[in-house]
Amino acid sequence: MPGIDLHTHLAPRVDEPPVGPPALYRPDLLEEYLDEADLDEAIVTVPPPFFRQDLDEPEARTWVRSVNDGLLQARHGHDRLTPLAYLPLEHPELALAEYERVRDDATWAGLTGAAGGGSYSLAAPELAPLWRALEDDGRMLLLHPGATPDPRLNPFYLANLLGNPGETALAAAQLVFGDVLALHPGLRFVLVHCGGLLPAVVGRWQRGADTHRPGVPDLSESPRESVRRFYVDCLAHDPAVVDLAVTTFGEDRIVLGSDWPFPMGTRDPRALVAHRGEDFVHRAETHTAHAALGRRATQPCLSPC
Repeated sequence: MPGIDLHTHLAPRVDEPPVGPPALYRPDLLEEYLDEADLDEAIVTVPPPFFRQDLDEPEARTWVRSVNDGLLQARHGHDRLTPLAYLPLEHPELALAEYERVRDDATWAGLTGAAGGGSYSLAAPELAPLWRALEDDGRMLLLHPGATPDPRLNPFYLANLLGNPGETALAAAQLVFGDVLALHPGLRFVLVHCGGLLPAVVGRWQRGADTHRPGVPDLSESPRESVRRFYVDCLAHDPAVVDLAVTTFGEDRIVLGSDWPFPMGTRDPRALVAHRGEDFVHRAETHTAHAALGRRATQPCLSPC
């Protein structure tokens, strides 16, 4: 079994009644999915209902500890399920404190946090200490969209269908135009849902920088260069968008991601990139996934990487 799914979810039992699909509480079912998909490992995070971005800092401190400790317990005994610790980016000091609490536990493959929603601007100076710590330690941060605050998106399931990709693009824009990626080249960010709206708008971002639009700062590197520092999963549901993502981010920046067990995901992430060829799929699930996680791949490429 050759590869890694970098975008799956499990939930700790910290809510009554349980929130989300029943499979969220069944690590055995996630392992069954891995067997069916012929994959070695799933990187698991808590899903957005567990972000609780509306909590004040004292409440959030208690909640985040419960969520992260609960996720460890939920995957206990299931060594193919590798967790990411949740950081509450809406409370920068608490996010750093929680990272410092979990940083020495090798069980965690990295961190996750909300893209958009109620998070602080990722360009804010209050988050700079966290970025320095993650860069110094070589840790990956997966950004998953939180709940959109726009009430216009309540009808038609648009909070998910349009809000999620928009929140991801917003978070990416803050990192690009805040010069965070250029100033911290050792940071590794993973964007889910194939980067959301970002591949469709990066040309517009570049035009804004080239024409010195009001409010656009002088950047250390261009938006087109900066976005190539992101890793993104393949969950676009459209081969043309996958191809655009390859053009936007680079062939060595696409990983497999299923969003298991949610209906907006897939049980066959390889199928989303199969049109790119066998070697591309192999690199996405092994070498690129290991690079995103800061590991060394253990299997050779089928052709030069």
